[in-house]
Amino acid sequence: MKKSNDAIVKTNAMRQLEAAGIAFRTATYAYEDHSHAGIFAAQQVGLMPAQVFKTLVTRGDKTGILVFCIPVDQELDLKKAAAVSGNKKLEMTQVKELLGLTGYIRGGCSPIGMKKKYPTFLDQTALQFDEIAVSAGKQGEQILLSPDTLIQFVQATVADITKPM
Repeated sequence: MKKSNDAIVKTNAMRQLEAAGIAFRTATYAYEDHSHAGIFAAQQVGLMPAQVFKTLVTRGDKTGILVFCIPVDQELDLKKAAAVSGNKKLEMTQVKELLGLTGYIRGGCSPIGMKKKYPTFLDQTALQFDEIAVSAGKQGEQILLSPDTLIQFVQATVADITKPM
């Protein structure tokens, strides 16, 4: 993404990856906020929806805040997610809590560079690809990197956590 003075606008997620010496690419698109925004983002950056992962922030009854990354064409299975995270019950956090908890807003929430390190889970389907995309930390920008790199960097647990939409 370029500013009018041609300086690259880096997000916290990009800065953290660069500081760790991790290779990644970015893709920019015109963000649209609607119920199929993730599928639209995948189309805009030229990837299959199964390769583009949305970041969901939940609250477990035993563990507190948890982060789940799932393909944009899938839904988080709260029962599976609760089981793998050691909870009996999970609920989605409210949109108004997102900025305070993560430092990110809806549509731009990245599993990389959150305000605090939360337990993070990545859907097992990510391992089918050499490269996946996650939000770069702002609406309309994606970071593309290998799933193994993401898993290592955010110390994610890989699990079956989705169900079809």
